[in-house]
Amino acid sequence: MTSSSVSSRHLRMPHVEPGMAVGLFGGSFNPPHAGHALVAEIALRRLNLHQLWWMVTPGNPLKNAGDLAPLADRVAASQAMAEDPRIKVTAFEATHNVRFTADTLALVRARNPDVRFVWIMGADSLRDFHRWQRWREIVRLMPIAVIDRPGATLSYLSSRMARTFDHARVDEANAPILARMAPPAWTFIHGPRSSLSSTQLRNVARTD
Repeated sequence: MTSSSVSSRHLRMPHVEPGMAVGLFGGSFNPPHAGHALVAEIALRRLNLHQLWWMVTPGNPLKNAGDLAPLADRVAASQAMAEDPRIKVTAFEATHNVRFTADTLALVRARNPDVRFVWIMGADSLRDFHRWQRWREIVRLMPIAVIDRPGATLSYLSSRMARTFDHARVDEANAPILARMAPPAWTFIHGPRSSLSSTQLRNVARTD
């Protein structure tokens, strides 16, 4: 199943207005689960966002593509979980044929120069963030909010990204204005955590 199986509205960037604060939450979502929905909910509330783009990627270069469900299935499952109308599920990366986050963020900023974006990721991703293509460029492109995940609370202290950009860390109390800060700027947001993981759910599905 290819991107042509995905509805046209999901293959476009969501509509935004100048001055909006928008969170970008990207991932394979293979499959999406309540833990992802919790991260989105926390980000919307704590970062004072007008929208959150739930960006379903065509594929993650760091993960095994053989385990990847069809894009249309992952988009549909994500849409089913997006109860808050401020959450916009999108797979626009498939339309623009971008694979790396740095390219996605550059594209989003170029298309929406008057919108204030924040990159959102779970703390479990922070541990390996230095393995991402052009990871320093990502940090310098837009502010980043790292949302706490089980077993990863201390990753913001030990990760290479946290050490390299320690000078750019913003106090969690200032999270509501993070979108208006010039990068590099990042914060770690504590809150409720879900123990669910996509890997765990795929493994369970295989044994059923």
